Amino acid sequence: MFSLYHLPLFIFISIVTANPTFRLAEVLRGNDFFDSFIWETFDDPTHGRVNYVDKDTAKSNNLSYVSPDNSKFIMRADAYNIVAPSARGRDSIRISSRTSHCQSLMILDVQHMPVGCGTWPAFWTVSKDGPWPNGGEIDIIEGVNMNCDNLSSLHTTGNCTMPDTRNQKGNTVSSNCDATINNNQGCGTAFTQSNSYGTAFNQNSGGYYAMSKDDINGVKVWFWPRTCSSIPPEVLQPPQFDQICTDNWGTPDASFPVDQCGYDAHFGNGHITVFDITFCVSSQFLLEASNANRHDRATGQAPLSLRQIVVKVAGLASSSWTTAPMLSPRLIGR
Repeated sequence: MFSLYHLPLFIFISIVTANPTFRLAEVLRGNDFFDSFIWETFDDPTHGRVNYVDKDTAKSNNLSYVSPDNSKFIMRADAYNIVAPSARGRDSIRISSRTSHCQSLMILDVQHMPVGCGTWPAFWTVSKDGPWPNGGEIDIIEGVNMNCDNLSSLHTTGNCTMPDTRNQKGNTVSSNCDATINNNQGCGTAFTQSNSYGTAFNQNSGGYYAMSKDDINGVKVWFWPRTCSSIPPEVLQPPQFDQICTDNWGTPDASFPVDQCGYDAHFGNGHITVFDITFCVSSQFLLEASNANRHDRATGQAPLSLRQIVVKVAGLASSSWTTAPMLSPRLIGR
C-alpha cells in the first residue's frame, strides 16, 4: 500500500524568550485529522501522475481511515487498480491543515511512510497567503523512489541563502533557497541516518520528526528512530509538558539559520501543514530520465508494487495545532 500511518501530531506555539519556548496548542489523533484538514482535489502543482480525491471519496475507498482504537490516522493511495493512460493519475491523497501558525514547533510520530518506484511522499508547511513561493515552503520529510535518506529543504523568494557549514548532523546539498534558481532545488540538507526515510524507516517501525520555526533560530528539523535510546521525553510524551524548550535536544539533523535569510521577509506569516502522496513528478524524476518510463509504468500499471505506499502517523506536535497523534506547540506570547 502507498500509505502513511499517523499516530499523534502535536503542535506548540512559541513564547517570547531569549531561547524560544513553546506552549502546547493542538493535538491531533485519529478522527481529529478529518476535522482539522482539507482534502484537496486540484491538479497536482508538481505535475505528478496523480488524482487527488475528496474526503468522502477517500473514506469510501478506504484511502483515509483511522485505526479501531482511534490512535492512528492512515492515508494511502490506491494500490489495486490499473490506471488508464488517459486518466489524470492514480487516486491519492493531499490534505492541508485548516489552521496556520507563525512561530511553532511540530512533533510527528510516524509508523510507516510511502515507499516504492515512482513515489514522492512529503510532509511540509507552506504560507497560507502566498502566492508561492512568497511566505516560504519548509519540506520536513521528502524523498522519491527508493531513497533511504530524508531530505529537508526550504523554498523561498530571492535573497535567502544558507552557509555551507552550519551546526547540523546532515550534509548540505544546496545553499540557495530561491525557488527561481536551479530548477527550484531550494536549499536542502540530506540526513545521514540511513533509516530516516523509505524501506529502512518502515522496517524500524518509523520514528519521530520535529520541526521548529522561529525568528531567533530559524528552522530546525530533528529525527529520532523509534529504537533510539535518547529520544527526549518531550518528544515521547508531549502532552505531559505545558511548555517545551528544545535546547537539550542535541544537534538538529537539519538547520536553516536566519543570518542570510530574513525571517519576517521569507517565513513571517502563518504556515499551513500539508501531507501528500504523488507519483512521477516531472522535476524530481528528470534526474532519473533513463528510468522515467519505468517509473510511469510502475505507477499506472503495476498495483502490487504500490502496496507499500501507506502512511501511519501516531502523533505530530507542532506550534498551534492540537492532535492526539499530532502535537502542535506554539511559541508562547506570539
